[in-house]
Amino acid sequence: MRIVSLCPSNTEILVCLGLMNQIVGVDHYSDWPKTVKNLPDLGPDLHINMEKVVQLQPDLIVASKSVPGMEKVVEQVRELNIPYLVLEPYHLEDIFDNIIEVGIATERLRKAQQVVDEMKAKIEWISERVPKLERAIKLYWEWWPKPVISPGEKNWLTDVSEIVGAKNIFAAYPHPNIQTDWERVAQESPDYVLAVWTGIPIKQVNIDRIISRPAWQGKRFVERDRVHILEEAWFCRPSPRLITGIEHLAHILYPKRFFEATSFL
Repeated sequence: MRIVSLCPSNTEILVCLGLMNQIVGVDHYSDWPKTVKNLPDLGPDLHINMEKVVQLQPDLIVASKSVPGMEKVVEQVRELNIPYLVLEPYHLEDIFDNIIEVGIATERLRKAQQVVDEMKAKIEWISERVPKLERAIKLYWEWWPKPVISPGEKNWLTDVSEIVGAKNIFAAYPHPNIQTDWERVAQESPDYVLAVWTGIPIKQVNIDRIISRPAWQGKRFVERDRVHILEEAWFCRPSPRLITGIEHLAHILYPKRFFEATSFL
């Protein structure tokens, strides 16, 4: 089977199912494992080169609406008359279901179930070791700084927060994400700031600029040990690698109970 992946999380799911050798093209941002960079580059996920997709003669195209704005790309895919699969995860359970969907579509159902079972087992292992606190730790997840974008209730990072005994400060907002501002964040008084700017490497995120935001001055949560720049690939991509992110987060919150995370799969 010849498979084309149109976003990083899809590529990671396919690789975890043992399908690396069947992937014939990926979007520009797919970067795990490193060998996927040797595959034909189809362009940025929101500007896929459909002519190049057709030239690759895929048997299956895997797209995802987890990337804001992918609806237009999905419409273009539908016009190609090539078998396709569109993933649309919101919660952690949706990610499990998506992995099974890909497993069915690629005749790797047994492997997909194994991956999901291993993910759930690791989550349970982490959850059992999280201390029971009287008050949940309040987390501010920053997906983008201007405009300020943060995950809402219909988002796997809200689930991730709960697994480690914490709470997303915007968990009550009934949408996948919320556009807000730094003043509103300060009003919510989080315990930690977690910057996971989508598509931006850690080295390009300046912690000093985050700490110096005027609306946050004098707040406990903006002290240097409370602000963390995280690997966005471990948190922004709905794939099995999210488990590595959960363990890393547990390590940040409870360093005496959790060692540094090891790569999952």
